[in-house]
Amino acid sequence: MVGAGISRWTMSYFAMAVAWLFVALALMAAGLGYPAAHLASPDTLVLVHVVCIGWLSLAMCGALFQFVPVLVAKPLYSENWALPALGLLTAGLAALLAGFLGLGGRLPAWLWLLPVGAVLLIAGFGLIIVDLALTAWLQPTGPARFVLVGLASLGATVAFGATFAFAHAGWAGSIGEKLLASGVPLHAIAGLGGWLTLTAMGVSYRLLSMFMLAPDVDNRKSNVTLTAGALAMAIAVVGGILAVWLASGLNVVLPIVAALGLATIVLYGRDVLAIFSGRKRRQLELNTRMAILSFASLAGAAVLGAVLVLTGAFTAHLGAFVFLAVFGWLSGLVLAKLYKIVAFLTWLETYGPVMGRTATPRVQDLVSEARASKWFVIYHVAVWFGALMLLAGQPSAFRAAVAVMTVGIAGICREVIRTRRLADVAGALRLPDGACAPHLLFARN
Repeated sequence: MVGAGISRWTMSYFAMAVAWLFVALALMAAGLGYPAAHLASPDTLVLVHVVCIGWLSLAMCGALFQFVPVLVAKPLYSENWALPALGLLTAGLAALLAGFLGLGGRLPAWLWLLPVGAVLLIAGFGLIIVDLALTAWLQPTGPARFVLVGLASLGATVAFGATFAFAHAGWAGSIGEKLLASGVPLHAIAGLGGWLTLTAMGVSYRLLSMFMLAPDVDNRKSNVTLTAGALAMAIAVVGGILAVWLASGLNVVLPIVAALGLATIVLYGRDVLAIFSGRKRRQLELNTRMAILSFASLAGAAVLGAVLVLTGAFTAHLGAFVFLAVFGWLSGLVLAKLYKIVAFLTWLETYGPVMGRTATPRVQDLVSEARASKWFVIYHVAVWFGALMLLAGQPSAFRAAVAVMTVGIAGICREVIRTRRLADVAGALRLPDGACAPHLLFARN
């Protein structure tokens, strides 16, 4: 990536995403939403959308603006769309959350805010989908194909969510009401399974190979993984809509999607093991070691889901399963890679222009892995403990686990800010002649 263009607004997306993450943690620690309230309650809807849109989706979009051009070796279609999209998504999420709070009686019942929020989110995500898809679709490499399927899943997720928002406001007619009554699992599968998980898989292929100096995964193998995942999403969306339309229920669709999803995870695990076994860098960096913990959470979530289904307890413990998948797997991977991405982009922005003309530090000189590692360990242990407490039905202990998660994430954020400020770069290497200190929230032109 040396010499590659730097996305101007990636850091802004990361900063906004982390801000929403702290909002989500505060809500959970305060007892708003599940497990204090039902999974379908307005309070839980607030929490879910803060996590999935505010934290995970914004972080993922910020990463994609930087790495999709790298995946296909061509510039981003339009760098100018990134900032307006961020504004639309922020305003749309705020309106949506106000609508949910009104639905639950915590604010005036201005349910028209739900469709307004949906329209703003459609506009924001629409800009991102078009921008990234136009960048990737002409030269789709193996990882880029995952991103394209993820973007298609994002489109389906947004369409489901908009329909639900209009239905809650009474503006969607009988079709929208029918979809709202039965289609929420399809919305969740398209968002968590298609958009966030398949996209994370695709990006992780390239990042793991890049940072471990390993060969890329064989396209034939990764294509099998993608086919399983894409088929799961197609059956969930198309088959699910048909099942709702025909009022036949989702009892046939969901088991097929679950089986394909489990197969996708197993195949992805095979691909990741191939990257690790082929690496040239034997000493793993912190971001890779912490990614291993997120892979462990993904495997744990898969096993937990299978056990719960076989024992007939999946519905009763759905919250614990989702929590482990969202905070152990997805959030754990995002935090690990965000730690490395910020260091790498900061190095490119600061020292790339003077490389070869003066002495410059290494990327590793921008961070203190020994100091940062404890915060990641605290975070992951707290996530696993929190999932166990949800399974055990101990909400007070769960909130305590969330408080510890917050401590871990605060520590990680402090390390990321230090990296961006070049605080750990020694002496004259910090800003040699010709180098400029980076801005905290965006890349300089």
